[in-house]
Amino acid sequence: MNIYHRSNFAPTFTARVYQVLRRVPRGKVTTYAALARAVGRPGASRAVGNAMNRNPFPSAPLRAGARTVPCHRVVRSDGMVGGFARGTKRKIKMLKREGVKIEQGKIDLKRFGYKLLESD
Repeated sequence: MNIYHRSNFAPTFTARVYQVLRRVPRGKVTTYAALARAVGRPGASRAVGNAMNRNPFPSAPLRAGARTVPCHRVVRSDGMVGGFARGTKRKIKMLKREGVKIEQGKIDLKRFGYKLLESD
């Protein structure tokens, strides 16, 4: 048995993505690409999307807490809402509830985008 398992020293890619995403406040969004850059993997937008789809700690309207991962706050780089494991309509409803304005399926990233620092 290897007691020096990798997870003892560094979080997995998915865990790091979730950790950084938790910093995006209510009423703001980030993009799959920005999140990939923030964890030091600029070409991994699709992997970020896969991590969002497998999120074991989804946000729920009445169940906010330290372990929730607000995957509904991740959108496409063109401002389109993008997919959501629980349905795009639900994602839109959750974002609107947080005060994000969505017009013709798009979000104004200049107004509602949250700036993640690279290697945040």
